Amino acid sequence: MSSTASSRTFVSALLLALGGCAAQPRAPQVLFQDDFTSGLANWQIEAEQPGRITAADGVLDIDVPAGVTLWFKPRLDSPVVIEFEATAVAAGGPNDQISDLNMFWMAHDRDGTEPVYAVARSGKFSEYNNLLTYYVGVGGNRNHTTRFRRYIGDPFLRPLLPEHDLTAESTLLVANRPQKITLIADRGRIECSRDGEILFRFQDLAPYVSGWFALRTTYSHLQIRQLRIYRPTND
Repeated sequence: MSSTASSRTFVSALLLALGGCAAQPRAPQVLFQDDFTSGLANWQIEAEQPGRITAADGVLDIDVPAGVTLWFKPRLDSPVVIEFEATAVAAGGPNDQISDLNMFWMAHDRDGTEPVYAVARSGKFSEYNNLLTYYVGVGGNRNHTTRFRRYIGDPFLRPLLPEHDLTAESTLLVANRPQKITLIADRGRIECSRDGEILFRFQDLAPYVSGWFALRTTYSHLQIRQLRIYRPTND
């Protein structure tokens, strides 16, 4: 073999070896998860009226006649990604109204009380106005609106930008259709996506970087599956 051919063979082998040792993409660092097989120990429930809330066989089933908030107990710190599958159930039940898949994230009390669910609340929606939090309501107002708000801790004022007030049918709930919800709080980058499509993207110049996550609904029947909370891979 000529020296030129030998050099080419050596270079090819070296490139192949380097390729095999190339850095692989980092897997997300899972912080918390709930597969809903062992009850409601991970959740603090605030309900206006009695309802049926269970966590078994892989499903968090929320079947309620009025407002309810379920706080996930661990505190979250940015950057963080929250993912889960949600279904608005329409199967003829008394609460199967197809409405209000709502979420708080990075929520904390204006007065600094911790954890956020240490404050006794009845589950009535107006009692959450004093939070500092991000909020999304998909299919609110009996499935007529989808909205994003940045709560500022004011008892009455909940700012709503025009671009964060959606009414298109494509942004609302569809009965019995599972959908993957992704919430992001990555320092000032705040996002909510559904099935990989961004519903809201907000750049917060004074971000909420620590707090709690909650699911909320009112007079509806939701099923939640496969909750995962993790660090984004770009951290």
